[in-house]
Amino acid sequence: MLRERIEAALRRARETGDRRAAATLRLVLAALDERERRAQEEGALAEVADADIEALLRQMIAQREADIARCEAAARLEEADREREEIAVLERFLPPRLDDERLRAAVEEAIRELGAESLKDCGRVLAVLKQRYNGQFDLARAKKLICARLG
Repeated sequence: MLRERIEAALRRARETGDRRAAATLRLVLAALDERERRAQEEGALAEVADADIEALLRQMIAQREADIARCEAAARLEEADREREEIAVLERFLPPRLDDERLRAAVEEAIRELGAESLKDCGRVLAVLKQRYNGQFDLARAKKLICARLG
């Protein structure tokens, strides 16, 4: 389970003295605890599913990427570097991103399987990609590849 991996990584970070990783992982676990608490209050399952944890991690990464842009615009480069370090910690718990070649192959496979022939089929192709590779690719890049192929 993903939560257990995060907890184990926090223990290792504490043992090795990796303050950045420990602080980042404590934030993740605090967010998970909050979600579980809210779920209990609403009468839902208390444990957060791995897919929800992955979504939380992606959201945290997106926040940090936005912070990096703001820090760089304000010439706060040390803060931007800290945000990059936190992103590296968070990305260890996500499936690897598809590189351009693998994304292109995934797009071709989805188009072939669906029999997609025009731009009207773009949404269907994207839906298949999301189902198979959720969070592992850049949606804008995939859409550009699909449009170039079908357009």
